[in-house]
Amino acid sequence: MIRATSHAHAGALPGTPFDSVTLAHDERHLRRKLLTLAGGDEVLVDFPAAVALADGDALVLEDGRLVEIRAAHEPLYTVTGRNRLHLARLCWHLGNRHLPAEIREDTILIGRDHVIRDMLAGLGATVREVTAPFSPERGAYHGHGHGHDHGHHHHHEHG
Repeated sequence: MIRATSHAHAGALPGTPFDSVTLAHDERHLRRKLLTLAGGDEVLVDFPAAVALADGDALVLEDGRLVEIRAAHEPLYTVTGRNRLHLARLCWHLGNRHLPAEIREDTILIGRDHVIRDMLAGLGATVREVTAPFSPERGAYHGHGHGHDHGHHHHHEHG
């Protein structure tokens, strides 16, 4: 079985991909996984550490060939505000809930969740259903071995 042991970033590919694989945003965070390419071939991703791949990045196979990563179309909401300050406040509310969000100049894309939709509408946002590729922001701690525990695993003494 052919293996992918490294990757290349979009815009800096060392050649032209011979095939592609389409993955949802949560499937593009890979370390070791068997993928079926658009052409039917199977590739084993075998990275030394987990990697978050973006639309247009490529897997580099052991034989040097490239496989393009394509972002799948996903059911999303597009969120707009009354103005930029309102949109920034909406971003804060979404970030406070640790929701994956793709932040654009005048809109935010998020995964569909009726509770979040209702919250945003209550805050005055315009929320519309769309189906589109989703590339949420990577957190500040992405790639630094940081889990969601925020490092609070030490014992606190009170007294």
